[in-house]
Amino acid sequence: MAKFKAIVIEKAETGTKAALTEFDEANLMDGDVTVCIEYSTLNYKDGLAITGKAPVVRRFPMIAGIDFAGTVEASSHPAWKAGDKVILNGWGCGETHLGAYAKKARVKGDWLVPLPASMSAREAMSVGTAGYTAMLAAMALERHGLMPDQGPIAVTGAAGGVGSTTIAILTKRGFTVHAITGRPAEADYLKGLGAAEIVERKELAAPPKPLAKERWAGAVDAVGSTTLANLLSMTRYGGAVAACGLAGGIDLPTSVAPFILRGVCLYGIDSVMCPLPRRKKAWEALESSLDRQKLAAMTREITLSEVIGIAPEILAGRVRGRIVVKVA
Repeated sequence: MAKFKAIVIEKAETGTKAALTEFDEANLMDGDVTVCIEYSTLNYKDGLAITGKAPVVRRFPMIAGIDFAGTVEASSHPAWKAGDKVILNGWGCGETHLGAYAKKARVKGDWLVPLPASMSAREAMSVGTAGYTAMLAAMALERHGLMPDQGPIAVTGAAGGVGSTTIAILTKRGFTVHAITGRPAEADYLKGLGAAEIVERKELAAPPKPLAKERWAGAVDAVGSTTLANLLSMTRYGGAVAACGLAGGIDLPTSVAPFILRGVCLYGIDSVMCPLPRRKKAWEALESSLDRQKLAAMTREITLSEVIGIAPEILAGRVRGRIVVKVA
């Protein structure tokens, strides 16, 4: 058994502490597939776990990192063999199961999906959990029946990972997107991804009315709280909002008015325990519904040693687009 570098979170006298340290392969958790990790990502949840700003980690010590792309080293699972290229998103990795910021992971084969044939491991993690979540949200709006000719779609947290990828996905599928952001300086970046209009976040910061002027046919929200409540009050009759984040808080100060007077639907988007068939469908759609040039433009690469230093930045809203972590 070998030792390798890993970002490990330990209990501390006050909260938790994350450090890049040596980890013994013998201490990996049970699973029927061992994967050599090539790339991971830095997500908002990873930032919470590493900084200890929220009780994301529920087992110690914990290797951080909620998603990865890599190559199967060994498998006793019937679906996978050595050499297979795979992706993992969620399933408690980095929370209750040792995660992705390490050279190797041992996981359940039922948690894995195949790397799309036209994607490299790096591209897959440029998408990562943020992009996979964005696709789940887009699929929810389309299942609701929203079509591009019904009006614009609002995307909150637009300059972040989920928001950036959502804009790229929806515009390629023909939707008009209004990007809602607290960083107006990112207007050119957002328009480059396809946003037709930039809306300042402060327009959704006031205490929400039960019903406000109808503005959007639907929305994808990564913020929650007052922002989500305002979105609901501004959604057009028969529209839908897909909620997938809580950067602004877990409360929801709304009323039943949008639901019973305008027939608005609120869809919850869970990427962690999402059933395997829907995961596969999302990744198949990502392979064909995401402009690779836009994906490259929104992505920057860091090393494992840089993750801990950058984690606070993603919580402060100072990270644009996607961050890929080179692990191999």
